[in-house]
Amino acid sequence: QTGISTVEHGFPHQPSALAFDPKLELMAIGTKSGAIKVYPFIITELIAVAKVTCDREGVVCLQEVDSYSLPGRPGIESCRYINVILDCSFFFLPDDYRCGKSLGPVESLQEHPQQSGKILIGYSRGLVVLWDLSTRHTEQLFLGKQQLESLVWERSGNLFVSSHNDGGYSVWAVTNGNIYSHQPVSSTIPYGPFPCKAINKILWRTTQTGSPVLLYSGGMPRASYGDRHCLTIQQDKHHVTFDFTSRVIDFFTVHSIDQEKEFDEPSALVVLLEEELVVIDLQTPGWPSMPTPYLAPLHSSAITCSFHISSVPPKLWERLVNAGKAHWPICGGKNLAPPPKQQELLLTGHEDGTVRFWDASGVALTPMYKLSTANVFHTDCDPCDDPQGASDDPDMQQEEEWPPFRKVGCFDPYSDDPRLGIQKISLCKYSNKLVVAGTAGQVIVLGLSDERSDHLVDVSVVDLLQDREGFTWKGHDRLEPRLKPAPFPPGFQPLVLVQCLPPASVTAVALHAEWNLISFGTSHGFGLFDYHRRNAVLARCTLHPNDSLAMEGPLSRVKSLKKSLRQSFRRIRKSRVSGKKRTITTTPTSKVQEANAALAEQEDVAPIQRRIEPRSADDSLSGVVRCLCFADTFLRDGTHHGPTLWAGTNSGSVYAYALEVPGVGLGRACERGGAGESSVCVEALLGKEIQLMHRAPVVSISVLDGRGKPLPDPYEASQDLAIAPEMTNAHSVLIASEEQLKVFSLPKVSAKTKFKLTAHEGCRVRKVALVVFSSTAQEDYSEHTLVCLTNLGDMHLFNIPGLRPQVRYDCIRKEDISGIASCVFTKNGQGFYLISPSEYERFSLSAKVLTEPLCSVQLERPLEPTPAR
Repeated sequence: QTGISTVEHGFPHQPSALAFDPKLELMAIGTKSGAIKVYPFIITELIAVAKVTCDREGVVCLQEVDSYSLPGRPGIESCRYINVILDCSFFFLPDDYRCGKSLGPVESLQEHPQQSGKILIGYSRGLVVLWDLSTRHTEQLFLGKQQLESLVWERSGNLFVSSHNDGGYSVWAVTNGNIYSHQPVSSTIPYGPFPCKAINKILWRTTQTGSPVLLYSGGMPRASYGDRHCLTIQQDKHHVTFDFTSRVIDFFTVHSIDQEKEFDEPSALVVLLEEELVVIDLQTPGWPSMPTPYLAPLHSSAITCSFHISSVPPKLWERLVNAGKAHWPICGGKNLAPPPKQQELLLTGHEDGTVRFWDASGVALTPMYKLSTANVFHTDCDPCDDPQGASDDPDMQQEEEWPPFRKVGCFDPYSDDPRLGIQKISLCKYSNKLVVAGTAGQVIVLGLSDERSDHLVDVSVVDLLQDREGFTWKGHDRLEPRLKPAPFPPGFQPLVLVQCLPPASVTAVALHAEWNLISFGTSHGFGLFDYHRRNAVLARCTLHPNDSLAMEGPLSRVKSLKKSLRQSFRRIRKSRVSGKKRTITTTPTSKVQEANAALAEQEDVAPIQRRIEPRSADDSLSGVVRCLCFADTFLRDGTHHGPTLWAGTNSGSVYAYALEVPGVGLGRACERGGAGESSVCVEALLGKEIQLMHRAPVVSISVLDGRGKPLPDPYEASQDLAIAPEMTNAHSVLIASEEQLKVFSLPKVSAKTKFKLTAHEGCRVRKVALVVFSSTAQEDYSEHTLVCLTNLGDMHLFNIPGLRPQVRYDCIRKEDISGIASCVFTKNGQGFYLISPSEYERFSLSAKVLTEPLCSVQLERPLEPTPAR
């Protein structure tokens, strides 16, 4: 089965409930959308294995993998006893509890830790009842005076603790023979005496040292810290207030449940927050936080872009793991999932200027390595001002004040400077070169190093306006580059910073590490840079004279609303006029429609072609560069091939440049410092300029070899990692616009075939990728296919170069604009898109390549067989 969602990666969106079974070692998280996600919980390894969701009709759907029954376990036998308690308890109440006021709802039900037939029932007003299920009898009444929030038993069952709305907690003794307890053993308001917020939940865990560990959420002084999201741990004189950046949903401790042992001896605290899961080590002095290898918040800073790498070389993988150990140490524990067939990386760019590397090889999306670009620039929060790196460790950020706050967790909803945001990423897995581009026109080329380095980053400025008159940039300023050497940890380290002017957001990048070239585009134009010689090769302005919106910048609050409305009404008017002049018919009549019908001759019904409305040349942001492409192909004539650069814009313009790269004509790429080549520069000469008829934005450009196959990536052919491209027959270029797919022959650039996308009115192409689909029946057979995602959320697959429609899938809801915009394809037929700010949905278009949540959980005790019914 293909075209299906296979697994979800990331932290559950809007969690609302938490449960933990210490015997089965299973943890469950419930969400506001009705989903229940179950995770095996082994040491610190959390692996998603099951998911329960509610469908649109509200019916719960659960896919059963296996069924069995557990042996009888102590517990509350039936909820019918609650009604008995509610009725009978009033008979024993003192007169002052019969004043006509309701006891309020039941806030807490807690089973006796040693006697399963007894439970505590806590009412909102403060009354707590100890009820015996077997005799249906009230054993003891605890007459609390404060509004109750939660209850917890002490392990022996001789004590229990209640937390209250006034920010305090009380310890009560359970005694025999006395039905009424008017006063607790002790009462404490830890953060008093001033008014405090409620302690929402409290836990009491015993230890061999004699001093219990007390854990509770809330209780902060209302006036000073009422807006803080806190959880406190106290043991004897040790006191820490964990300060989170999102609301505490629930928490539990991992501790001994062996009835033969006298103490709880808690080993870990697990806290479910609104935006992340935090685990605290309770066995290590100081109670440090533990890195979680799974359920790490993808959105610790908002995700702004993503990039996927398949078949990662082992050496690169090993170096990334070593570089990432500073943030995510390798955790012990069992690996429940089967080993992956290949190593895959998902790179996510974030608003705070970081790029995070995730192991996407299997079901669990595991953090590997984090790269920060902020230290290339001067920012308000300068990491170089903290040479010891203490600011990077939240556990070391303990303030000298009361309460003793400690910042914990990695979710940070705020960015020090939105200009740091990463917009585009490109990585060459063979040369270990990385390009990241940001919101303020910054393009950084990085190389992988295993050693720490202190060095100065080279800076080059490329003016894309080329001194054009009449344009004034009204947006944000550029980031100020650091003028002194800065420390860079092991991992990817910056080599050169290319600063685009104006400092608009980078909209496209391309990297060709074999030629030592990068290309980048913004809303003003595109440039070509030789990072080997630190030399700007080309700067081309694509700005239209009437395009004033492009000069305001993405972060500018000034928007040309009047112009936008005027253009919208103009398009509506054009559509109405053209609709009156001609009748829409489902029968292809024009030559173009006949060509498309011929391509779809295997379908039962000929496709309905959508009318394409020409766009005005002065539309806003017409100069935005949407895509860039390097290719070794025929551009000047049909006998000599060489390096080329292709660029496509929002106005349907395509620019093709022939490049002179020293050493490439000799069949090899030049190495840095080669003799006689240091003074030779890369040159670019405009070879072709194509204007699409309807000026539709160009989404993608790909060059196909003489067999109609995509060209291999840099280094793949030269290092015999892929089949060499066919260079004897004519090449072609595949240009995908928002309106249609079109193949042109090279070097003459004459149209060979095209397909206007068949869909409802308003359809637009959003994402395009060339994907390899492998056969499930024949091991060595595969096909290259064009995958196209539209703004309606559906996937269209076409063969190449014929552009024959093959299959269509509904994948993403058309209302999910952010999901469609975030979609990224893998080279083997899978894809990722954001279903929430914190979760990726993974899907597969391939029948062979599926990532499924398959794993096993080994239970130590035998299971009884399910009785026949």
